Amino acid sequence: MPGMNEPRRKRGAERTSNRGPSAIPQLPLRRVTNPYPPMAMLSPDQIEQIHQASMHILENFGIEVMSPRALSLFEKAGASVDHASANVRIDRGLVEDALKTTQSSYVLTPRNPANAVHLGGNTINFTLVAGPPNVHDMERGRRAGNLRDYSDLTRLAQHFNCIHMLGNQVCAPVELPANSRHLDTYFTNLTLTDKSFHVSAIGRGRALDGIEMMAIARGLTLDQMRDDPGITTIISVNSPRRFDEMMAEGLMTMAEFGQSVAVTPFTLMGAMSPVTLAGALAQQNAEALFGVVLTQLVRPGAPVMYGAFTSNVDMKSGAPAFGTPENTKANIASGQLARRYGLPYRTTPGSASNAADAQGAYETLMALWGAVLGHGNLVYHAAGWQEGGLTASFEKLIIDVEMIQHMMEFLRPIEVNEAELAVEALGAVPTGGHFFGELHTLERYATAFYQPMLSNWQNYEAWQEAGGLDATARATRLWKKALEDYVEPVMDIAVREALEAYMAKRKEAIGQGEP
Repeated sequence: MPGMNEPRRKRGAERTSNRGPSAIPQLPLRRVTNPYPPMAMLSPDQIEQIHQASMHILENFGIEVMSPRALSLFEKAGASVDHASANVRIDRGLVEDALKTTQSSYVLTPRNPANAVHLGGNTINFTLVAGPPNVHDMERGRRAGNLRDYSDLTRLAQHFNCIHMLGNQVCAPVELPANSRHLDTYFTNLTLTDKSFHVSAIGRGRALDGIEMMAIARGLTLDQMRDDPGITTIISVNSPRRFDEMMAEGLMTMAEFGQSVAVTPFTLMGAMSPVTLAGALAQQNAEALFGVVLTQLVRPGAPVMYGAFTSNVDMKSGAPAFGTPENTKANIASGQLARRYGLPYRTTPGSASNAADAQGAYETLMALWGAVLGHGNLVYHAAGWQEGGLTASFEKLIIDVEMIQHMMEFLRPIEVNEAELAVEALGAVPTGGHFFGELHTLERYATAFYQPMLSNWQNYEAWQEAGGLDATARATRLWKKALEDYVEPVMDIAVREALEAYMAKRKEAIGQGEP
């Protein structure tokens, strides 16, 4: 059975960060919080203008919903439903009622509770890239996604503590049948990591399979999972103003079983949304709130996030662009909208670069700053995104991990106390002297500063003597080293067998049809 014969790497409960002096330096596993006030790019009056524009869209233009079940739920709730066009118009009262039952924060618990994902408040989480059909590294080049690469990228996500959660299919294993490959990827996620992950919500079957398999891995029933979620999904709105049937069914299934949903309009300015940022935000806001309402119609209290994916296109070619100033501003402004409604916030850094190069780094970092300043709770596609999301890159993953760790250290507050002020040390060092040998320095030198894993601080001659490798070449060495050091998390054999049995049963039931 595909996914079950992957070579099992070193097992054990020890942490990879404690494997000795040769291990890749990385920050310890911890819950990351953003202690600084969120940036307010829009005034309260501007936020209210966007809200009112969104209400106008929902009340007068409506949203197309290509799901009879969803249409029935909206109609029962008092929405204006045109069954011929599948258009649904909802009033602001329905939106307000739905927001009364949403949760401002909640927790996703995977099979290892130490890797719980806290969503909401000032907590920030970073995920592996999700969805690319291709994969790339500097040694083997660009190729179609496959299960071997999928598994190695998943191992890297487990190895690096700053990757808190997996996305949906870090690369598509195209050699496997499209209608059942989600089972293989869920199995890979659950066995090669003990972290939470994003399931596919393309229809009810794929979503329910993810819920069932996480329940098996955690030793829970579906009823127990309803009040103790372990997974999430992204519901991508087919902007402008359309929920296709499969997305709507996936959303409703996740909400029905109490699992997390991030409703995320795909609003690219100039293509799927107005060319102006204010117009794009109004559309994004209307579409996101519409999806939020649907989750609450299915199950009041169902965990749901405000998702944002607003960027722009290259007006010369129509190609998507990411990490632009407009994208960064949208990341910050969308956080203000999420907080207006009391919802956890999902956002994304990104780049349109076709290589793990300077463009890939500066575009990603630009958008990452927007995500952090906007107080994103789930920073999706944070590690490995390349080529506008069409490729998962091994080297880009390493570069992104370095940037994430820089950001995590930036988010540590400055301590100011007697020891940190170092007044005695300042008095002990003579004018024109140095602090290298001072006791205050010697007591702290090993932990005083962030230790990078990718940056090279040698002088030019020493760097040349060591091979003169640039950051991308060093990243190749690092992902290979990380795979060598990877430790597969222990799983009870009975749980593994139960997952294997579930996969076999579902593949037989699916056959040539859709799940």
